[in-house]
Amino acid sequence: MTTRYRVEYALKTHRRDQLIEWIKGLLAVPFVLHSQPTAAFDKNGDTLSIMATTSHRRYAEILRDVEELINDHIAHQRNGTQDRSKLKHLVPTVGTFFTPLLLEKAFDYQDQQRRISSRRFVPPSFNDIRLILNTAQILSLVESGPLELVTFDGDVTLYDDGQCLTEENPVIPRLLRLLEAGLKIGIVTAAGYTDGAKYYARLYGLLEAIKAAVRGGKLRSPTLIVLGGESNYLFRFNIECENLLQFVPRGEWILEDMRSWTEASIQALLDVAEEALRECINNLNLSAQILRKERAVGIIPSSDSASSKFTREQLEETVLVTQKVIDLSSAGKKLPFCAFNGGNDVFVDIGDKSWGVLACQSFLGGISGSKTLHVGDQFLSVGANDFKVSPQGVLNPRASLNSSRQD
Repeated sequence: MTTRYRVEYALKTHRRDQLIEWIKGLLAVPFVLHSQPTAAFDKNGDTLSIMATTSHRRYAEILRDVEELINDHIAHQRNGTQDRSKLKHLVPTVGTFFTPLLLEKAFDYQDQQRRISSRRFVPPSFNDIRLILNTAQILSLVESGPLELVTFDGDVTLYDDGQCLTEENPVIPRLLRLLEAGLKIGIVTAAGYTDGAKYYARLYGLLEAIKAAVRGGKLRSPTLIVLGGESNYLFRFNIECENLLQFVPRGEWILEDMRSWTEASIQALLDVAEEALRECINNLNLSAQILRKERAVGIIPSSDSASSKFTREQLEETVLVTQKVIDLSSAGKKLPFCAFNGGNDVFVDIGDKSWGVLACQSFLGGISGSKTLHVGDQFLSVGANDFKVSPQGVLNPRASLNSSRQD
């Protein structure tokens, strides 16, 4: 018999950011106590103003308290006792914070934009809190010193799912401004190719724009790298290369811990993942085919027809089943991996984006986490490959920002 607990866990809990949900619960109390839904019928116009002022004060106090809990957690991190921080006890899934988060200031700004305190029927939402966290991260990065590295996801972050970074994409001038300011850019994507021509086909708009800026004298020695397959293939921008991307041999950039990822262990994990994916295809009657790569395996639609489009529930079920099967296997205990929902496919990659960002930092001279910002679109705990770059989220352009925290 399916229990309510199983439904809540399988269909909802894995889709929630626990830190955001916890903050959301804290803010629900002043909303209940101070919101005035009947003010619409009150002819005294001061009622709404008083409600908004009181709610703003209470929300700000709570976020200031959360800010202090994060500062306490960071202090415990420095002492190697982060498991003993109060925040860790309150939100067990919270990870590492590389910078403080200026939540009170961020709330003041977002409240002006979204009038959160003035709402009478809708309490502070998940998106409200994510925007506040994102803004807090930006404020912290501005105050803590110059940023050195910005890493980006590809699909649904720089361009639409399955599309390319074309020359008219409005993100290109913004990326060029980052390079002009001396920042380094890394594109850390799940797309895993050993051929630079395929990455060029996905990123040609940006690559050609950088080439034109260099030849026009606007850019000197720009640093752009592409880390594909989550953390498996590295290319660097080189204007002298035919596809503007130079392949960097794995031995020149992998982290020391990644050297223990033997080929036998990699193939053993992919074998387990492939078997789990085949089981899902059969059990869910999916019109899908297996695609096995050098360091990844996944399912893709059997054809381009509408009948081959997977439902969200099928994708999530496949991710959850596959991840659980790998977690319980001996192969899954030897290597890090990432099982994720790609929009209309499911893939399992060796490593994940936390390793990818760390590899970018190392390759570019040992850039610290406090000088790094990752921008992505998927920060749910399962089926989302950007999640592992941070404790609960990162910079999410779909709801604004959030950042250099790692889980």
